[in-house]
Amino acid sequence: MPDSTSSRTESSLHSGFMKLDSRIYIAGHRGLVGSAIHRELLRLGYNNLLTRSHRELDLCDEVDVDKFLSNEKPEFVFLAAARVGGILANQSYPADFIRDNLIIQTNLIESSRIAGVKRLLFLGSSCIYPRLCPQPIREDYLLTGPLEPTNRPYAIAKIAGIEMCWSYNRQYGTRYLAAMPTNLYGPNDNFDLANSHVLPALIRKTAEAKASSAKEVVVWGTGTPRREFLYSDDLAQACCFLMNLDDARFGSLLTEDSPPLINIGAGEEVTIRELAETVARVLDFHGALVFDASKPDGTPRKLLDVSLLHSLGWRRTVGLEEGIQRTWEAVRHQLAPHAVPRK
Repeated sequence: MPDSTSSRTESSLHSGFMKLDSRIYIAGHRGLVGSAIHRELLRLGYNNLLTRSHRELDLCDEVDVDKFLSNEKPEFVFLAAARVGGILANQSYPADFIRDNLIIQTNLIESSRIAGVKRLLFLGSSCIYPRLCPQPIREDYLLTGPLEPTNRPYAIAKIAGIEMCWSYNRQYGTRYLAAMPTNLYGPNDNFDLANSHVLPALIRKTAEAKASSAKEVVVWGTGTPRREFLYSDDLAQACCFLMNLDDARFGSLLTEDSPPLINIGAGEEVTIRELAETVARVLDFHGALVFDASKPDGTPRKLLDVSLLHSLGWRRTVGLEEGIQRTWEAVRHQLAPHAVPRK
């Protein structure tokens, strides 16, 4: 991406809707998405950021959430807090995924309304779209077909969040926007094999295989599904860009006739096999990749249509291989305790 585009985007952010001293609350600031948004806001010079750890504020506690937002009165809220996980975690804990996400987003959306928040950005996931969507996936494909069974509880919770934003905008005149990112990855990702997504799982498996001089890495599924991946810092830049849109352009995303929904993605896809090969190349692993077809593939293909976001003036800047390299450099010491020879 040319430097001119990046500099234009950054210039527009500094003169955007959010002032540098605006009170901004980042819900979930320690997670993959929230930590990236927090870093980006600090990089841009915002100096009045509100954060709370889970120990300081339980987002499933309606009373505490309402008290916090009513006392602190943030002008802007990034709702990045959620229970997330890969296929295994979604299959193992479906009740937890739908319950916790419904509670968290309901508490924050309602309490933001009471506190008079000017703008709220609700972060969801591309899994909200039907399993066999036409590709690339446009925002208006929402609720046009059956969901992917392996993450249906999580997806339904996120769809409910979109509907809440839309309903609150219509009934209360709020200005809440729902952003649906594609598959994300980055330094603060979850690398626990029991509940991680595909890319951090591949990085963890490959790191351990290399450290133990293993001859192969086993990859779930056939390797044929196609996926799109976005580096977390790119997502954070897109989120700040959206929240800084002028009133007219931001308002154009909040019509009464359709959900206040926008896709955030890279606009490119790779097969899981190509992804595993890229991880092996970045980590300098020379063993074999073995695909376990007995494990689920998930959705066959998932590529977001990001033409709406592009039309507003934002595009991703970090390519997949560069993003994996950045992620590996950031987490290699974190993964070192796990990367020991197997007995």
